Amino acid sequence: MLGITNGQSRRALAVASVVLLAACGDSEADAKSSSTAEAAPSTVGPENITVVKTQPISSGPVISGTLVAEREATVRAQISGPVLSTHADEGSRVSAGALLAIIDDRTLRDQFLGARSGVTTAQSTADIAARELSRSEKLSEAGAIAERELEGARRANVAAQAQLADAQARLSLAQKQLNDARVRAPFAGVVSVRSVNGGDVVQPGAPMFTIIDPSSMRLEGAVPAARLSEVKVGVATAFEVNGYPDRTFEGKVVRINPSADASTGQVRVVVSIPNARSALVGGLFAEGRVKSQSHEAPVVGANAVDVRGVRPTVLRLKGGRAERVEVELGIRDEATETYEIVSGVAAGDTLLVGAAQGITPGTQVRVGAPNDRSLTTR
Repeated sequence: MLGITNGQSRRALAVASVVLLAACGDSEADAKSSSTAEAAPSTVGPENITVVKTQPISSGPVISGTLVAEREATVRAQISGPVLSTHADEGSRVSAGALLAIIDDRTLRDQFLGARSGVTTAQSTADIAARELSRSEKLSEAGAIAERELEGARRANVAAQAQLADAQARLSLAQKQLNDARVRAPFAGVVSVRSVNGGDVVQPGAPMFTIIDPSSMRLEGAVPAARLSEVKVGVATAFEVNGYPDRTFEGKVVRINPSADASTGQVRVVVSIPNARSALVGGLFAEGRVKSQSHEAPVVGANAVDVRGVRPTVLRLKGGRAERVEVELGIRDEATETYEIVSGVAAGDTLLVGAAQGITPGTQVRVGAPNDRSLTTR
């Protein structure tokens, strides 16, 4: 016999009951704590949400290159001689026909005066020959002179007219050379380069000034040959230019090179850009996109769409809970990294982005303040 009394047995049963109740109490507390943890909402910051918006979206190949003036001319010397003076500096605006420089024309002026005198003499001789021919023709009709005398008058008239034409040509050449001594702008624009100074001696063909017309610029860029079908003459383009932050410029494709570069697989494209206010200057780098497609549609950032599965999905915040929604995508705007949403969500829907996309669907979600350091994402 173990010798355990009835009193001891009762005390042992009471202690066991207390321990069992305590254990049950702890289990119930743990269960309640676990339930409370599961019910706690995930908190995300405003940077982890985005709203579907209806806005313009475009697609097309990216184009980049350097801006140059649509019209540019290098004004060259047409005659030789020392430059007496210049009348325009780099950056000066000039009108069509404005005087840019003067080349010494003293020798040319003497040649011009001599040519003009030659025309006067030739004109007098030609007039006399014409009157003599007219008189001879009347006398020949009356039978007062022989036929050979009439022929002589005709030959004299032809020679006199030829001499007059030659003298006039010499005068025209002298006049042109005299005019060339005054170097003038071929069109209205801006002087971008001045290559001469007063006292320089120039020869025919020597560059003197470069004039550009800033009212219209062009972008000379290239697009991948694989996307050439999206580029057509007249298609609009939108691009940004270095030095002009937060500004977008518009243009149109005006020329497409008929052959691709064999080494790069690129096709040269020229885009014309209106520049009425002369905001753009040549030599700047520009980058943009050809708008092969452009329309308004519900749009979201690419960081809101999960494309890793069979169908693209988004995590929508609805009724305070996260839910996974399949969506149909339209065009992608590579320049702004956005997608067109064809179906699945609508404008005004709130989507989770970034780290918040790891939230389990069905979880309650609370949006915290931007400066809330205690924000958590579950």
